[in-house]
Amino acid sequence: MADRRDPHPQIVSLDEWNTQLAELLEKEKAHTRAGDALAAQRRRLPMVKIEQECRLRGEVGEVTLAELFDGRPQLIIYHFMYGPDWGAGCDGCSWVADAMTHPAHLRARDTSFALVSRAPLDTLLGYRTRMGWDLPWYSSADSDFNDAMGATVEGEEHHGLSVFMRVDDAVYRTYYTTDRGIEHLGSHWTYLDLTPFGRQEFWEDSPDGWPQSEPYAWQRRHDEYEDD
Repeated sequence: MADRRDPHPQIVSLDEWNTQLAELLEKEKAHTRAGDALAAQRRRLPMVKIEQECRLRGEVGEVTLAELFDGRPQLIIYHFMYGPDWGAGCDGCSWVADAMTHPAHLRARDTSFALVSRAPLDTLLGYRTRMGWDLPWYSSADSDFNDAMGATVEGEEHHGLSVFMRVDDAVYRTYYTTDRGIEHLGSHWTYLDLTPFGRQEFWEDSPDGWPQSEPYAWQRRHDEYEDD
């Protein structure tokens, strides 16, 4: 019977480890720069007007999609898979929600955030309590919002993330991703990179007139932002 050994990386000298680590870090830096270029291209995507009224139900009652912006120009919505008759929310979507950044960091960059699902509001809020989250969650049970956004197709639920921008009284969709496009989300950086304005820092390649400031200077602990 062959010896059974626990799997592990190859063991090398410190010099060899440092050499291979340096080679890997160069590739990681190239990967980061490629991500920055993609984000710059994303900031230049056109947007499409939302023609539907899209009424949703939240803890304060019925609201429009425009009201979810809460006075800010940008809105991120995570389409959380939770069907009307499901006993619990999607386990994968629950992983995503577990890793979500505190909304205060997004609000500091003029971006609001919400979850939207087709299950009744009471069901959603009960599940939110069970999971220990404190994220804004709205029900689209009484509207065609999910269908219009491609989050429900022929009665089948799909996860995804949409970014919206409000200009005057009109709402526009600027970006959408699903499937493995969701996997890397977690920090406020990754969410802001999906928005038209991005991180809003001087080093970013953004169109002329985009709001920008010094890197990191705007960051606070989530309970220290003045308007949160």
